[in-house]
Order: sequence, then structure tokens, then C-alpha cells
Amino acid sequence: MAHLQSLADAPGTLREYETIYILRPDTQNDKVAEVNTRVRGIIESMGGVVLNVDNWGKRKLAYEIKKELKGIYLFWNYLAAPTVVAEFERNMRMLDSVIRYMTIVAARDVDPGTKPSEVTEETYAKAAATAADEEELMMRRPAGEDGEDGDGMGDDDDGEFRARRGNDDDDGDVVPGAAKPEADAEDKE
Repeated sequence: MAHLQSLADAPGTLREYETIYILRPDTQNDKVAEVNTRVRGIIESMGGVVLNVDNWGKRKLAYEIKKELKGIYLFWNYLAAPTVVAEFERNMRMLDSVIRYMTIVAARDVDPGTKPSEVTEETYAKAAATAADEEELMMRRPAGEDGEDGDGMGDDDDGEFRARRGNDDDDGDVVPGAAKPEADAEDKE
């Protein structure tokens, strides 16, 4: 099906779009790859050019969407005609794993020859792999990994005292390698 060129666009140019869609957090990597393949097929079959694909991973949503508190974020940057976006979004509405999507026009009248695609098969494979979310990674980290021994003083095992960020000391001018202040040592006892 031939698409009509918008009269607002210069002949021979396309628009640059950025689309972010959010998948359900329990979506498996093979299903993510399936959605990405479908999106890629829509864009390329209608004369578009994919510029960038990125999987931002599983993140907490700002508010509940379709009874989900987390989602897998995917970012697409591509050149296409306005009819491609309509077909893209029609397909997004039909997929159960997609809980939200948004497309914006990043630039108009872009010559496709000036922005070559740097996307490879490896990029698509990387975009299909979703890493564990930040919260799960924090839960797996063993206690004491940040160098503290539990006394809250920020001292290392070698006896050197180092100032910690956010520590409300009197002047904040603690020098690494210096002895612990006497007043703080007495307060702890």
C-alpha cells in the first residue's frame, strides 16, 4: 500500500520519531524479541529507517497502569512517514503485553541519506534482553558491601577515618588518613 506524503513535509524527506513503549514486567525475553520484530517489520515494510533501539530495562512506574507497578521500557528512534506511526500505534493497541506507548515527532523534513541506520542484528538482540530491575539488584547485594562495618562512622578496616557524604559533622573538613576526632570517639562509648 502506497502512503501519501503530507503536504507539510518537503518532498523526499521523512519525519524523525521517538517512541517509548512499556511492556508488562513479567514479559519474557522471547516475547520482548517478538514485539521488537513486529515493530521493526512495520517500520521497515512501510519505508521507514530504524535509527536506534534501546531496552531501558525494568523500572518502577510513576503510577499504576493496568494494575502494574513496574514495566519494561523500550525506546525506538526512527525515520518514517506519518502513516507508519498510525500503523505502529494500531499494533501497540492490539498487543496484550504493551501497557502504555507514546510517540513524539523529534524532527521534520529529515533527508534519509543524512541519517544512516547504525542498528545491527546485535542491537536488536541486546534490546530483547531485559536485565533485572534496580530493586531486585539491591535486594541481592550482601550487607556491608559499601565498605561500612556497621558502626556508621565510615572508617575502613585499616583504621583510617574518611568523611561520608551526608554526614553532619561540625565543619566537614575531615582529612583522609587522619585520626578519628576525640569527641566522636567519646560519644560512641
